Amino acid sequence: MTQQFRIEKDSMGEVKVPRDALYQAQTQRAVDNFQLSNITMPSAFIQAVAYIKQAAALSNSQLGLLEGDIAVAIADAAQSIVEGQHHDQFPIDVFQTGSGTSTNMNANEVIATLAGRQLHTDISPNDHVNMGQSSNDVIPTAIQVSCALTIESQLQPALDHLINVMNSKQQQLQNVVKTGRTHLMDAMPITFGQEISGWQQQIQHAKAAIQHSLSAVKKLAQGGTAVGTGINADPRFASTFAATLSQETRIKFSPSDNPFFNLSSQDAIVALSGQLKTLAVAIMKISNDLRWMNSGPLAGLGEIELPALQPGSSIMPGKVNPVIPEAAAMVAAQVIGNDATITVAGQAGNFQLNVMLPIIAHNILQSIELLSNSAMALADKAIQDFRVQPNNIEAALAKNPILVTALNPVIGYAKAAQIAKQAYQQGRAIIDVAEQETELDRETLQNLLDPARLTQGGIVASKS
Repeated sequence: MTQQFRIEKDSMGEVKVPRDALYQAQTQRAVDNFQLSNITMPSAFIQAVAYIKQAAALSNSQLGLLEGDIAVAIADAAQSIVEGQHHDQFPIDVFQTGSGTSTNMNANEVIATLAGRQLHTDISPNDHVNMGQSSNDVIPTAIQVSCALTIESQLQPALDHLINVMNSKQQQLQNVVKTGRTHLMDAMPITFGQEISGWQQQIQHAKAAIQHSLSAVKKLAQGGTAVGTGINADPRFASTFAATLSQETRIKFSPSDNPFFNLSSQDAIVALSGQLKTLAVAIMKISNDLRWMNSGPLAGLGEIELPALQPGSSIMPGKVNPVIPEAAAMVAAQVIGNDATITVAGQAGNFQLNVMLPIIAHNILQSIELLSNSAMALADKAIQDFRVQPNNIEAALAKNPILVTALNPVIGYAKAAQIAKQAYQQGRAIIDVAEQETELDRETLQNLLDPARLTQGGIVASKS
């Protein structure tokens, strides 16, 4: 029978490792120890660790600490991981040692194996690949780098697209008047354009806040090593590393102003997560507005018709549901939950090291990915192509008793309230009741109660 394993050694002794695995003993120990969820570290995180190993090797070579050929081999191996290769060689559970040491060593071992094959010699995971580093600065740095990369490459473009779609829809519907609602009850009229402008501002506000939070995220722990003092790292390493990484990723990173802050806390990521939560709240609000406006088509509001994407029932023929807003609302719920986890994990900085780093990485990157995808789905499969139902909108406007608010300055609040109640009880248009109950003529009432005029605000009437 063909042997399925090979024997690897580390400081604790011998370990059986799958024969074809690129990783070595410490990774296998972690695989054996942490069988909790079958959830592995996100690909974006693994890519960030590879970027770090590449930049560290090149920096150490530049500083004269690592032989050039070894540095190049490490950089080449790391580049293959950056490009998406070998991610199956990172099998360790998210629920592992709180520092993420197992994942750091996983990367060191895989890269050492690949670099050793290129040079036909042994490369040390610790002495070469991990030179001038500690898991305690690599993992916090990887969290920050992966967040910056995914936000700039995925989330911000998705939000820009959603904002642009909203802007186009706002322009398209800027003159379409509808019944406004507060407390889910009829209120003064607004235009669809005004309503969508509120959505658009929510997304723009959230995007700006996320962008602002990245300024702290881009200040990196790397160079702090074990406890923030920089032990076993060249004093020039942190600045050289940040410059090299910036060149690799085309994102401007800099060394932390205080490595003790970056190792002992995850405050920058907690703050970023809070801004992602704000975006999630906005997406949930917009999704629910879409669901309400689409409700019906006969017994609900029926103001809009969302694109029909799939059958809505296994038993009720012809039923179509607002599936994209529902999915986006669930994304928002997940992101809000992720933020709660990140908040709890963020306080786990016991003395010089946070010990919930892997779960922070998993949750923050999941939030970024989910929000990116839901923003695109809302834009392309809900907002861009929804159709207004003018008959339903006009019928609701005509009988909206709250239009009488415009008459307050002429007839007073008490009289206006009486007219509104009467119009509602009798199912009549407010203009008909007002003509009957006041001395205002029809033409004057038409002018004062014009819904389009009322969307412009201000005082539309006054006592003579």
